[in-house]
Formats: sequence, C-alpha cells, structure tokens
Amino acid sequence: MTINKKFIIHNINELDEVANFIIKISKNSKIFYLTGDLGSGKTTLVQKICKILGSKDTIVSPSFALVNIYDSKVGDIYHIDLYRLNDIEEIINLGIEDYLYNSNYCFVEWPQLLKNISPELYYEININIIDNNSRKIEILLKEN
Repeated sequence: MTINKKFIIHNINELDEVANFIIKISKNSKIFYLTGDLGSGKTTLVQKICKILGSKDTIVSPSFALVNIYDSKVGDIYHIDLYRLNDIEEIINLGIEDYLYNSNYCFVEWPQLLKNISPELYYEININIIDNNSRKIEILLKEN
C-alpha cells in the first residue's frame, strides 16, 4: 500500500482538509512523524487534528514537557517533541516505546532519532514553508 499525498495550503483554515485526510488514513497506522523547520506549523496541525477528534484540551507544543497527553473522544492522544533530546538512549529513557506501540494516536515532532525503534508502519508528515502564510505538506506511509 502506498500513500503519498501533497497539499499546498495558503491559510490556516485550509488545514482542516489536511487534518481530516490524516484522520481518514489512520486506519493503517496512528503513528505520525512530523518534520519541518521551527515555525512551520507542526503543532498547529496537531491542534487541528485533536480538535476534530474531539479533544477539549489546550493543545500546546510539548517542547519543554517532551510529552503531552490529550483526552479525546477516541482515547488519549500523545504529542511528543524530541527536539531537545540528543540520542536514542535519552528517547528510550523517556518511555517512547510505550507511546509508539499502542493503539492511540501518536504525533512525534523531530523524530529523526526514532528510525531504528519505529513501528513497522508509520506516516511521515513533512511541512515546508513556502512563505509567511503558505505551506507544502506531504504525507507518506512508511514501512520500517
């Protein structure tokens, strides 16, 4: 199975289409790795997805907490930021495998160090800044 979808969005309201697409394809995997420069919109996309999934929590970047857990109508949603971690040992000590290997949604920002412990199927979401308001978002189903 191959999923390779690209979106070009020009304002934040267009993110709803992307978020709905991500929820639709999540029957294959609920693990999503988000890559993109600082300020590209990774957390903003997670906010949209969580809202659609029925979370009433305030969705914020987990940069300092490392892991945020949100309640939703479909169960817990994990939002993880690995930006400040330096190696796989720190990530394993965080308990990352507990989040990756269950049936809940899991969104990981800065996932580059996870490749060797990643579940077999996951999605990679690449967000590239075009200009102040526009983004190119590419969603790929990956097999480890």
